[in-house]
Amino acid sequence: MTPLRPPPDLRCPGCAGPLQPWREVPGGEPGDRTGYELLRCSACGSATTIGDPRPGAYETGLYSPGDPRFAGVVRALMRAALAQPRRLLPSKGRVVDVGAGSGLLVEVLRNAGLDAYGIEPAARSLARAEGAGRPVRGEAVEEHEASGLDAAALWHSLEHLEDPAAALTRVRSWLRPDGFLLVGVPNISSIQAKIAGPLWFHLDVPRHRTHFSRKGLLALLDRAGFEVKAERHFVLEHNLHGMWFALLGRLGMAPGFPFHLLKRNVAARPRDLLLLVIAGPVLLLPAVVLEGIAALSRRGGTIAVVAQRRA
Repeated sequence: MTPLRPPPDLRCPGCAGPLQPWREVPGGEPGDRTGYELLRCSACGSATTIGDPRPGAYETGLYSPGDPRFAGVVRALMRAALAQPRRLLPSKGRVVDVGAGSGLLVEVLRNAGLDAYGIEPAARSLARAEGAGRPVRGEAVEEHEASGLDAAALWHSLEHLEDPAAALTRVRSWLRPDGFLLVGVPNISSIQAKIAGPLWFHLDVPRHRTHFSRKGLLALLDRAGFEVKAERHFVLEHNLHGMWFALLGRLGMAPGFPFHLLKRNVAARPRDLLLLVIAGPVLLLPAVVLEGIAALSRRGGTIAVVAQRRA
């Protein structure tokens, strides 16, 4: 694939710096044989995906409506992991979860006593939210209207948006003058991203449109009118398995194979199964140690930021 030249008016979604051709990466779905070009910002290190998501990208594959294997265990682990973003948000008040998916974080927040609801444009996720009785509205960011909210969460949704700066500016308008914002995104400058290279699980192209570095995310929040109050670089929901997958991938396992296996999204090749069974347990402790070191150096696989609206 010949590297694409970025359009002259295309700038980094994070810091608005110049973009340069960087690398080609495979699609996040095992059946997607397309190579996607990433452009990288020479100023902040964030990257941008070239090429539109395919029709049905949020209805099939990883987003297919069926339950994963061991569904009860998976949901219990997810609820436990979502206790972390709940602790990062205010303990009371009105909160919107932007890109709420099936509304599991909304459920966790409401169980903690917050007046929480979500917005989500994908039909598949809305159907699951409705089936579970969770208050999630079928709206995109640009369609939603609100005012005086105490907080908003974009928990692994900002990277999916075509114009994250415009989205954050709109979300800011929904908040009270000293309202809070919680953002969680994969960190393209993380150690696990370095280890995995173009096969890093959290690239998930072409659904992920922007791949933020810490520098790029902080620059974007500043441009959108937010003051950073806290950062977390060890996120239970994403970091550990991302590092584990990166190490297994270096041995030749298909990218994200354990996750795709749970989602019934991939054929179980004997080589992948052998690596998972034999090398998987051996690499669990190194993955924990490496990700702990990465988090201490602000290079964990995910960065979570709490910011406050500036007056």
